[in-house]
Amino acid sequence: MRRAAKWTWRLLASLVVALAVVGLWKREEITRLMAVNSLFEPDRIVQNFSQMDRAFLHVPIGTSDTPVVPLPDGPRARLPQAVEDFIEARSVTSLVVLKDGALVHESYHLGTGPDDLRIGWSIAKSYLSALTGIVLAEGQVGSLEDRVIDYVPQLKGSAYEDVTIRNVLQMTTGVSFDEDYFDKNSDINRMGRVLALGGEMDAFTAQITKTFAPPGKTWQYVSIDTHVLGMVLRGATGRPIAELLNDKIMAPLGPERVPYYLTDGAGVAFVLSGLNSTSRDYARFGQMFTQQGKWNDQQIVPRDWAIVSTTPSAPTADDEYGFGYHWWAPRDARPREYMARGIYGQYLYINEVQGVVVVVTAADRQFRDRDIQRQNIDILRTIADSL
Repeated sequence: MRRAAKWTWRLLASLVVALAVVGLWKREEITRLMAVNSLFEPDRIVQNFSQMDRAFLHVPIGTSDTPVVPLPDGPRARLPQAVEDFIEARSVTSLVVLKDGALVHESYHLGTGPDDLRIGWSIAKSYLSALTGIVLAEGQVGSLEDRVIDYVPQLKGSAYEDVTIRNVLQMTTGVSFDEDYFDKNSDINRMGRVLALGGEMDAFTAQITKTFAPPGKTWQYVSIDTHVLGMVLRGATGRPIAELLNDKIMAPLGPERVPYYLTDGAGVAFVLSGLNSTSRDYARFGQMFTQQGKWNDQQIVPRDWAIVSTTPSAPTADDEYGFGYHWWAPRDARPREYMARGIYGQYLYINEVQGVVVVVTAADRQFRDRDIQRQNIDILRTIADSL
């Protein structure tokens, strides 16, 4: 009996040790999953958006050795009172404004600061579009009419088998993907859990098989299309996106702080919405586009791509924004007026004719409201017109 009790205690002790080891092994995954589940909680959302690297796998884009390209100071602008009201109503965390390449307004709110590396969400999509134009001009991608499976054989048999690169850029793939951020069982939230648990985005994408329309016929915003575009660029160049983006865009821009991507468990950059940068550095990217791809006397993005990618070309509905190659334009767009934008009120607004760039970061839980979206465009234009 004593011998049986002795072995029972040894077995229990071994089990406790084993559970402790498993707990430590899984602790990081559990922490990330909890971070996803609480990411948008009202009392944590602002802090979370400036500290994504504390909860998620990530990879730097470049190094601190990269020389900083100065952002010139201009005369500080007095913005209309309506802008102050907008900042409060929309939970704005930062507002940075450039006029003719010079910094004329910079303010930070809700406890944030200029050095915060804040997530831009789908602003990241426009960065990948710019990178696509460079890779295309270099000849590593043959044509926008090439099928994505020409560069990504892994997607054979998936919903992307007959999709072209142009389809992906315009989001006319016809691929079914539920983007409801408030439905925990939606495709976009299932994808978030794959990211949090260290899964592989490529494998997740290859399992998508449902479509709602033939490629090229219908526009629908499908975030996973951007991941497929990243797969194409990786397949065409044989290089990770973070490395490629740094060499071709980030390092030439000379950012003030090293930006980073969130990644999956295989180290693959979360290109559809995982870019984190300072507001001033988002403004640098915007200023390059105001100059049609040129920055610091260097043509970084080919001029023709800077123009065509930001010109609406996708078959969006009459009540939708215009959409080019991962860039947006207001429904009643002014000449050469366009923007990158992300959930919860992130904007990179550009008006080339007026020489204005506006960066807005926010934690606006009403970001999906169409009336509020229209009001936001009005405020961005108010800022541009006041300078």
